[in-house]
Amino acid sequence: MSFGPANLGRAELVSGSVPRFVVTALVSLCALAAPVTASAYPWPVRPFNKPHPVRANFGDPRTIFDLSLFTNGLLGTGDFQFHNGVDIAAPDGTPVYPVVSGTVTLFDGTEIAVKTADGRTFQYFHLVPVVVNGEQVVAKQTLLGYIGRTFGHVHLTEIRGGRAWNPLSKGSLTPYRDSVKPHVTSIFMRAEGSIAPLDPLGVCGRVSVVAEASDHPSMRVPGNFATFPVSPALVTWSMRKVGGGVIQAEHVAFDVRSNLPSKPDFWDVYARGTYQNAPRFASRQFTLMPGRFLFNLNPSLDTRSLPNGVYQVSAAASDVRGNRTVANQRFTVVNQANTPTGCPDGTRP
Repeated sequence: MSFGPANLGRAELVSGSVPRFVVTALVSLCALAAPVTASAYPWPVRPFNKPHPVRANFGDPRTIFDLSLFTNGLLGTGDFQFHNGVDIAAPDGTPVYPVVSGTVTLFDGTEIAVKTADGRTFQYFHLVPVVVNGEQVVAKQTLLGYIGRTFGHVHLTEIRGGRAWNPLSKGSLTPYRDSVKPHVTSIFMRAEGSIAPLDPLGVCGRVSVVAEASDHPSMRVPGNFATFPVSPALVTWSMRKVGGGVIQAEHVAFDVRSNLPSKPDFWDVYARGTYQNAPRFASRQFTLMPGRFLFNLNPSLDTRSLPNGVYQVSAAASDVRGNRTVANQRFTVVNQANTPTGCPDGTRP
């Protein structure tokens, strides 16, 4: 089992062991700007003209926590990245072919980059390569290599103009169909510095507004990843006063329909409490644990700027094909005058 690259780097599990980090230095290979219109491409495994299961989405969280789960690991340090491609499920030993013709560069043993004539670069991870540096390869014809033992997937990254591009966006991997709607599991408030949800009946002071949202692959994924979630491509939110006006018009919290946020923005986009599928805390890998994806809608809402009363937050999750689900949550602002935080004395730090 392994983890694919994240924002031009990756955390990899080698034969189920503890991950190691490899930062790919291929941005220089794709410094040329991508053309205004880039052509669609087939799947890298046979049959080329039919969709295959995708077990990890572009933008999924990749989290490696330094501390154990039981020593405050969720709030601690680690390596946190956005998954910069898609993981296409296929059995170990499956032949993998280039999706666009180009020139090969090998790096880190199991990884292949193909630079194309139109300025794009495609990266293929977790392979046993059969090509060599500088080789000219032809889409759907030249064998790049075979999916390595224990990996169960090939990771595909597309780079345009030096930035990772979502391979599931329209005009990229073709054909791709998806009729599964993402869902918003919950919307809640937190006190600053806490990951515990507040009671929506009594919100005061400065809080963060968080939504839990996820999607599921459009095709059934084999093995342990069969029930694991993937991230939606877009999360938006809005807020209004019940019986009153709009406080926040619809606003984007997370958007990977084309490109990724930058790595330093990880905890501005995802909220603490987020962890990837089969997360690692210190030396322990929870291989059967599905991930949890929490999104910061507003990381610092000062409810003292609002009149006391009832408000409704709406959050929507969408995929690259526009399937969309909306959820609503009401909460009551009950700030008290003449207190340092707006909350009853002693109830907030």
